[in-house]
Amino acid sequence: ALGRLGFAVLGWSRSGRSVAGVEAYAGSDGLAAMLPRAEILVNLLPLTPATRGILDRSRLALLPPGACLVNLGRGAHLVAADLLAALDEGRLDHAVLDVFDTEPLPADDPLWEHGSVTVLPHVAAVTDPRTAAPIAAANARHFLEGREPDGLVRRELGY
Repeated sequence: ALGRLGFAVLGWSRSGRSVAGVEAYAGSDGLAAMLPRAEILVNLLPLTPATRGILDRSRLALLPPGACLVNLGRGAHLVAADLLAALDEGRLDHAVLDVFDTEPLPADDPLWEHGSVTVLPHVAAVTDPRTAAPIAAANARHFLEGREPDGLVRRELGY
């Protein structure tokens, strides 16, 4: 959808899976190559031992000057102190945060008052019953037929 709006869409994943309309990157070298091109970084990663703290000082420093961060994945992906430093130093322009390491976000957390941070109430992905119900029904059918439901967590991957 972002591509149709004229955005160049880059994607990074563990596997480097190809997605139509997305320039795919994989692995630590791929992440280091992609970040300098990301004017708006949208994080949707699952939280695993490998992704905990992935948005730290060193990776935020790879973003181009004036970049923005949108964290919709998990709060533990982001090292908040490193984000605040990047914002205060003018390296990043803005952050939109929907998830936090501690939820609800404590009233005295500096993220609330920072002029370059927008705090959302963890509502980036509200479940729509019109689309969720058919998925749940199909998975119930798969289960009753002895087939594997779609979207199962793969414990060996952590998501």
